[in-house]
Amino acid sequence: MAFRLLGTGRRAAARQAAALFLLAGALALVGIPGRMGSDAALLVVAAGDFLVALIALLVPWQRLRPVAPAALGLPGFAVLGLATWSFGGVVTGTGPFLVLLYAWAALHFPRWVLLAYAVPATLAYLVPLVLTGQPAPVLSSALVLMPVAIAVALLIEAQARHLRDERERLSRIERWRAAMVSTLAHDVRSPLATVRFTLEELREEAAPHPEAGSAVRMIDAALRQTARISQLAEGLLDLDRIDSSGHLQLDRKVLPARELVCDALAYVRSGADVTVEIDETLTVDVDPQRFEQIVVNLVGNALRYGRPPVVVTLTRDGPDGRLEVRDHGPGIPESLRPHLFGQFAVGGPDGVGLGLWIVRQLAEAHGGRASAEPRDPGVAMVVTFPAGG
Repeated sequence: MAFRLLGTGRRAAARQAAALFLLAGALALVGIPGRMGSDAALLVVAAGDFLVALIALLVPWQRLRPVAPAALGLPGFAVLGLATWSFGGVVTGTGPFLVLLYAWAALHFPRWVLLAYAVPATLAYLVPLVLTGQPAPVLSSALVLMPVAIAVALLIEAQARHLRDERERLSRIERWRAAMVSTLAHDVRSPLATVRFTLEELREEAAPHPEAGSAVRMIDAALRQTARISQLAEGLLDLDRIDSSGHLQLDRKVLPARELVCDALAYVRSGADVTVEIDETLTVDVDPQRFEQIVVNLVGNALRYGRPPVVVTLTRDGPDGRLEVRDHGPGIPESLRPHLFGQFAVGGPDGVGLGLWIVRQLAEAHGGRASAEPRDPGVAMVVTFPAGG
């Protein structure tokens, strides 16, 4: 129930008002302070609080104007005035609750509502004091309480409005980012298909000629990179779906681990000092395309920021396969390691800080995890996967 009280909008405002009046009614039943009022008067106050809470919960506020729940403040002030009168003019409990009611309004409604509350709130505070014959010093307390209540409410309203504006700004940025990623991923595939088709035609023409061996090798390399770009475009779409739905659909298969890693390394720049130390018999239960993306990201990251040689190992660690990509560079400070796999966490002139975040997302989609472990020298990026077979 507690989490339902949080939020913004008409229904959240009404639920929070109901909680406040339920609390006020409960306090009225026990007397504030020490049962100063008569039992009958306290029962009437409690009944009034519970009635306002019931109205707050039952009215279909979503069908009304956004400021409609602010009307709950008017009967609220009336009940507060009744409580003050029932306590013989003692405002020890009702004064703070009046400020609390103002704070509730400030969280949900514009400032004109707070200013409009000034007259009924002042009357609810002063009239019971006059009826109970309180002296002038007690009446003058309204000169302190009401400005303080309004000032606190205006401050809360300004802060709440700032947070709402900031949230809307971030929401617009996120919508723009998602649209950009989706458009980029979709628009890349069409020209990429033309490039791939052209390369395949060139390869078919060059293949029969022995003297064109170097050209064929270059075309093959270009075709591999073209396929890689296509997979990256698909990955962008997948990661956009991760953001919106929280999960990624995988096409998992039990496959040889060494073969998968070696196939992925075909997309790494030629001549790179990368060593693969994986048992030929070891298998992993993974989505091959996503696994390939993890290997390419980790190895590319090690080559970009570390020093050779880069060693790729995959071993069985209990029920899991443990992929480790280690470089022999200067390592990573301990303070930075917990943040490495966050979105835009590191970045730099050679990247934007998404590579390791993508690795973490794909590892978690497989039921595994990603982490960084110190080595002497260098650092090891470790990803676990369910081991197959």
